[in-house]
Amino acid sequence: MSDLVRRNMRCDNYCPRCGEVEETVTHAIFECPPALQVWSLSSTPACPNILPVSSVYTNMDYLFWRKNAIIGPEQDRDPYPLMIWYIWKARNEKLFRGIDRGPLELVRHVESECQAWFDANEVAQAVTQDNINEEPQVVSLGNICLLDGSWTSSANFSGSGWAWMDSSGNTQLMGTRNFPRRESALHSEVEALRWAMENMLQHSTCQSFGTDCKELIAMVKDPQAWPSFSTELERIETLQICFPEFNITHVPRTHDQIADFFG
Repeated sequence: MSDLVRRNMRCDNYCPRCGEVEETVTHAIFECPPALQVWSLSSTPACPNILPVSSVYTNMDYLFWRKNAIIGPEQDRDPYPLMIWYIWKARNEKLFRGIDRGPLELVRHVESECQAWFDANEVAQAVTQDNINEEPQVVSLGNICLLDGSWTSSANFSGSGWAWMDSSGNTQLMGTRNFPRRESALHSEVEALRWAMENMLQHSTCQSFGTDCKELIAMVKDPQAWPSFSTELERIETLQICFPEFNITHVPRTHDQIADFFG
C-alpha cells in the first residue's frame, strides 16, 4: 500500500490486521504481529536479528539461500513459500471479507498442504520405480476404449483423444479435443479419462478403458493416495457409478497409438 501512496494513488495505507499506520510488504509478511506469530509457530528456523528483519530482501535472501547452511536442500521440507502466500491471503481475507485467520490455524493449514504435496510426489515416484521391473503384459484388445492425454509446459492447451474398439478389434468411434493447459501431464491424463467415460456413456456400452499411463491406473484404484488430485478423482468416481463393470488396464504405447496420435 505504501508504494501506491508514493505514486499518488489514493488509498488507505494502514495495515488491516494490526492497524499500523504505514503498511509495507515487509510489515505485511514479516513484521505484523499475526505474521510474526505465524513465523514463530512455523518450522522455519528463525531467531532475532536473522528472521524476520526490517528488509524484505534480507528476509528472502535468508529463506532462499542462507537457510541452506542450517538445513540441507535435500532434507528441506520448510513450507516457507506457502507460508508467505497464506500470510498474504489472510491479510486480504481480513481486508476484503472481514475474516480473521488465527496464526495457529494458518500454520496448520500450510503444513497440511505441504505434507499433501510431498505425499503425492512420493507416491508418484514409488509407482514409477515399481514399474521398472514389471514384466511386459500381453494385451487382448476388444470392446475397449483407448485413451491418452498430451501435455507440454510451453503450450497454452492440453489435448486428449480416445478410440473405441469393438469386440472384433475394429475401431468404431474416436474423438479428440483441446482444453486449457492443465497443471501437469497427469492432470491431462485424468481429464482424458473423464472425457472418454462421458463419451462411452453417450455412444457405447463399453465399460473397459485402456491407457499407457500406469500412474493413472494407480490413481483410479487408490484415489486417497493422491490428495492433490482429489477434485479430479471425485469426478471419476461419480462417473464410475454409471459403469457397474468398470475396468481400466494398462495398454503399452505400441497398442495405444491411435489414441496417442489424437491426444
